Amino acid sequence: MLEAGWAAVFLAGEPARLGRLLLWRPAGVAAWGGVPPAGIETTSVELVLPHGRGVRRRSVTGFALPVAVAVSALVTAVPLHVSATAWQAAARLALRLLADGRLYPSLTSEGYDSWQAGPFTAAQREGLAALADAFPPHAHCLPEPGASPVRICEPAALVRQFCDAVADALVRTPGASLAMGSLPYAWHEVRALPALREWAEETSAALAAGVTVSLRVDVPEGRRKQFRAVLQLHTAHDPALVVEAARLGSEPGEVERLLGPRAESEMLLALRRGARVWQPMARLLKDAVPDQLRLSDDEAFDLLGDASDALGAAGIDVHWPREVVKALTATAEIGQRGAPGSSAGGLLDADALLDFRWQISLGGEPLSETEMDALAESRRPLIRLRDQWVIADPKLVARAKRRRMDPLTPMEALTAALTGEAEQDGETFRCEAVGALGELVARIRDPDTRTPVEQPAALKATLRDYQKRGLGWLAQMCALGLGGCLADDMGLGKTITLLALHLHRQSNPATAGPTLVVCPASLLGNWQREAEKFAPATPVRRYHGGARHLDKLADDEIVLVTYGVLRRDRKVLAETAWSLVAADEAQHVKNPYAVTARELRALPARARVALTGTPVENNLSELWALLDWTTPGLLGSLAAFRNRYARAIEAGEDPEAAERLSRLVGPFLLRRKKSDPGIAPELPPKTETDRIVSLTREQTSLYEAVVRETMAKIQESEGIARRGLVLKLLTALKQICNHPAQYLKEHSLRYSTPLSGRSGKLDLLDELLDTIIAEGESVLVFTQYKQMATLIERHLAERGTSTLFLHGGTPVARREEMVAGFQDGEVPVFLLSLKAAGTGLNLTRATHVVHYDRWWNPAVEDQATDRAYRIGQDRPVQVHKLIAEGTVEDKVARLLESKRELADAVVGSGEAALTELSDAELADLVALGKQS
Repeated sequence: MLEAGWAAVFLAGEPARLGRLLLWRPAGVAAWGGVPPAGIETTSVELVLPHGRGVRRRSVTGFALPVAVAVSALVTAVPLHVSATAWQAAARLALRLLADGRLYPSLTSEGYDSWQAGPFTAAQREGLAALADAFPPHAHCLPEPGASPVRICEPAALVRQFCDAVADALVRTPGASLAMGSLPYAWHEVRALPALREWAEETSAALAAGVTVSLRVDVPEGRRKQFRAVLQLHTAHDPALVVEAARLGSEPGEVERLLGPRAESEMLLALRRGARVWQPMARLLKDAVPDQLRLSDDEAFDLLGDASDALGAAGIDVHWPREVVKALTATAEIGQRGAPGSSAGGLLDADALLDFRWQISLGGEPLSETEMDALAESRRPLIRLRDQWVIADPKLVARAKRRRMDPLTPMEALTAALTGEAEQDGETFRCEAVGALGELVARIRDPDTRTPVEQPAALKATLRDYQKRGLGWLAQMCALGLGGCLADDMGLGKTITLLALHLHRQSNPATAGPTLVVCPASLLGNWQREAEKFAPATPVRRYHGGARHLDKLADDEIVLVTYGVLRRDRKVLAETAWSLVAADEAQHVKNPYAVTARELRALPARARVALTGTPVENNLSELWALLDWTTPGLLGSLAAFRNRYARAIEAGEDPEAAERLSRLVGPFLLRRKKSDPGIAPELPPKTETDRIVSLTREQTSLYEAVVRETMAKIQESEGIARRGLVLKLLTALKQICNHPAQYLKEHSLRYSTPLSGRSGKLDLLDELLDTIIAEGESVLVFTQYKQMATLIERHLAERGTSTLFLHGGTPVARREEMVAGFQDGEVPVFLLSLKAAGTGLNLTRATHVVHYDRWWNPAVEDQATDRAYRIGQDRPVQVHKLIAEGTVEDKVARLLESKRELADAVVGSGEAALTELSDAELADLVALGKQS
């Protein structure tokens, strides 16, 4: 905007915002290099310029920039002509003054509204003067009006006019016009406003006054029982000088010498301003010599708050003695001070009520009951406490009078203590727990205060450190009767941690007793195997099947039940005094209105624990459902929870509500991820888990029928025919274990029969995938059979899960696209045929591998697993091997583990080795074992 060598001078306007910065071309300077911006006027102005050894008037033509345009150009330009550099410095100084709030409204001599820069501090006045003194002649070469001989104007006046113009122009932004409409001092139009003359002159006079006033409040002392406000005078030239107004009557000459001849008139002007915002000051105007104001208690209290603020805005400060303190605070306390050591059980007893009261403190130190009584009886704005004057806020006095509030139930008290907020009579306020409740809250909030729990001797495993911490947390929460939700990632060992908790509770008579584990049907077998493996001395019972019963239940027994059986037999199950009830895959009870959730709530237990890898999937009502079961009453009713937390948090409207909810639920929810810094180093690079599932009724019927019919044929066959029948039998049984639809050849699209609920493996796969996907991870699913993969693909598509499916018929180019897509995270589930994809692929995005069926060749399975567990994999990989309980799959898997000779034979020749078994051995191998 500024051309090289072009000079600048400011042309003042009336009002100030109409001023312009003139850019003109001195002799010998190149012409303007381009087309001037649109809207910039060309004008001619007479300047005083050097001529020979003197000066002369000369008319120059240049561009007149509006103030806003000029400021923008100046502050961003590289310094050019010395005059432009001077006005650049002036623009930056003017902007600093505006940023400091140095402007006030006024009227021009013609009656136009105009903002002026000022009033200035002494340092700011010095800065303006220094800038003006440094101005080169070209920056202020306008002729001085009426001067003879001709001379240029004073730079100080021109710099001041420029600052006024910047203030008047830049304040009138489009936003100001939009907010204030056509009100004065916001619009850009030039209009005369004679009605504002008196107000503007008084405002300007106040700002320009050399004398200001203040009120010094004196508290009652000796015989004087009233508060009083003493009028004091000050001068801007000597801030340390303070003169009482009474001296205008007793020493007028001395006051005039100290403050100047306008001291009294400026004092009266200030008093009139004060009287307009606080009426009691009008009494001072009636005195011949205004000196002091006797205050009622209400007036004194006004000067502690709103009146002081209003007078300050009018330029009148209010000073209270330093010994008067505003150090009284009120805290809503729950519990009883000085009563630590009460048992948590007693505190949280359903019939218990906890004190809820206001505690008043002075400087952080609690007042005694006697002191709070004195405060409650006080009728004055200040009270003498502990040898000091203390402001007695009416709200604090009211709370001291009614300091005992309605007592709280244990869960109401715990909720308030954890969130730090309580509500009574429609008012919400901060609160804190004291005494035994305070100790309890500290214990459940701070992991470091928990008593370490030793690993139970009966547990046949070594817990990792984070599992020990989880055990300690569960043990404490259950001992307190509070329960909790263990929400660790899949693969971190929630099952073994719960088994350790059961064993730990048996060591204490107060917590010993049977444990009920409620889980999906697909996990029954897995729970039983894990319990038998890690707690072999503990009796385990499946409460499942037609012959289920709870007769002769051992004191330390673990009972396994499905959610379906719970719905049917809740009354029977409720007759047992359970020490602990655990809900595995607790997302099954996230719907608070579902029958399963209601029946689970109706089960009595001394402690409740929820196990889930996904505590919240869709909305916060799921979190309420989980914690309202583990810790009833903590979150209040569902309607209250939705109103207080869920709606605002889900809409992203209230970060504070999210913080309050986090403080409340944090102690009851333990969530660890595999990626956590304290967890990852403890995890092995690869974990293999056998996932045992039960057959459905349909699978059981098909399995037994095929065994019966085929074994009859085998017993009558020999040689190659017999071996062929054995292989046919094994293949059929493996297909039935996978899914009846595979054996019945329902993999064609023309079959619309639902696949859910017909296979224990498919149901378990659904459980696994739901958790894996919810945790943001990816999975490879291997099967030997293309037909089974087709069924899984169809089933997952119906559930809305995106998949890729690679098999032997997939073209090479498509294989590469699939691998790249999976590695880029386009889909979370990759279905693979074991033969087609068992080798040669790099699929390190996957952190889970599922072997849907068994190859009976560990080397082949390991090769498939290594698609994910290979160089480039920087996260732990979890391998899930799905095994149908009691079937040939289960028996071969056990044999492979226990009999090395058979394992070597199978590894060498696969299923063919089993064709050499005798009829009796084969019958024993394929016979369906006992299932509940």
